[in-house]
Amino acid sequence: MGRVGKVGFLTQILIAFVVAVIAGIIFGPSVKIVQPLGDLFLRLITFLIVPLILSTLVVGIASTGSMKTLGRMGGKTIIYYFSTTIVAVLIGLAIGTLFSPGSGINITPTGDVPNVTDSGGIINILLNIVPTNPIASLADGDILQTIFIAIFIGLGITMAGEKAQPVYRLFEGFAEVMYKITGVVMKIVPLGIFGLLAPIIGEYGLSVIIPLGKLFLAVATACIIHIVVVYSISVKTLGKTSPLKFFKGIAPAALVAFSTQSSSGTLPITIKDSEDHFGISKKVTGFVLPLGATINMDGQSIYLSIAALFTAQFYGIDLTVSQILIIVLISSLGSIGTAGVPGAGIIMLSLVLTSVNLPLEGIALIAGIDRFLNMFSTATNVMGDVSAALYVNASENEKDRNQEPEMEMVLNNKTSNF
Repeated sequence: MGRVGKVGFLTQILIAFVVAVIAGIIFGPSVKIVQPLGDLFLRLITFLIVPLILSTLVVGIASTGSMKTLGRMGGKTIIYYFSTTIVAVLIGLAIGTLFSPGSGINITPTGDVPNVTDSGGIINILLNIVPTNPIASLADGDILQTIFIAIFIGLGITMAGEKAQPVYRLFEGFAEVMYKITGVVMKIVPLGIFGLLAPIIGEYGLSVIIPLGKLFLAVATACIIHIVVVYSISVKTLGKTSPLKFFKGIAPAALVAFSTQSSSGTLPITIKDSEDHFGISKKVTGFVLPLGATINMDGQSIYLSIAALFTAQFYGIDLTVSQILIIVLISSLGSIGTAGVPGAGIIMLSLVLTSVNLPLEGIALIAGIDRFLNMFSTATNVMGDVSAALYVNASENEKDRNQEPEMEMVLNNKTSNF
């Protein structure tokens, strides 16, 4: 009886999504009056990101108990992320070639090309991961540097052993506090989605999507193929989970990612869904998901590869084999330097276009529908993170089961010798 009349969280999100679209179409730009709801939601999510990543990643690494376990989990996670990203780029290039979204478009880039910050290349991106002032990194909300700090604190606790247990318990308690705060913030997710989506629909409507419909369709198709084919195979064979259960369980986080276009911002919900719906251990979610929110960008890689082809096709430039290989490399490695926040893909797109000598003016075209493209790519990113967590969790559970008979034999031998 207690459940009668209650509306589930996923249903609330879907209702908010539909209402936002309808309100945007009916009221047009004037619906921007509800934007403070979305701004409040994003500010609360931003407030959660750094302390949540720091606490959960420290606990996730330290709870592995040994450097050997940590190395094993880290190796599995990074290899999985890199492998699926490579596949994502190849799917993006195939769909981009098939759809030819940049061919036959008779529109002219309008407005200025967005300002692009020179990243200094991949080497500089990797060097910038290492903070020179940890306190400043946390204060500035630098996600990559926060992850670096958390990894090394977790490693230090693991190496120090028993003497570092008070520090471990501090972060463990801190993580529990952040989980509770996250639960409170999650209650306003539907309002946040309404406040974010309605103004976008009200301002742009279909006027921007229609001329660039082929680009939008290409990115959406590639993301859907990657999700349905690659993740279904992965969760079934590696994660030991039914694909239908996976898609149903990850739906709330995927919809929030679709609406906010922020992998990092969706992290609290991603962690909660992974633990509640799939029973993934906190040790795994605390390590795999914060890492994935920054370095695993399958959807972003699809977006970058198709956008590069779109620009080349629009300007009538034939790409060489070496240029295509560079796109594969930069789209894959470039995700490491892409913060999981709305609009960051434009910065990485500039790196890809520059690397293969394509006109940066192409960004001015794509920027008009960047947020719509990011909806699909971000949802793909988040689903990829959870598929990795399922794989690591299943493999760690399997290893634990295999070790139990070995431990039992050792104990029996000791008893018989006694």
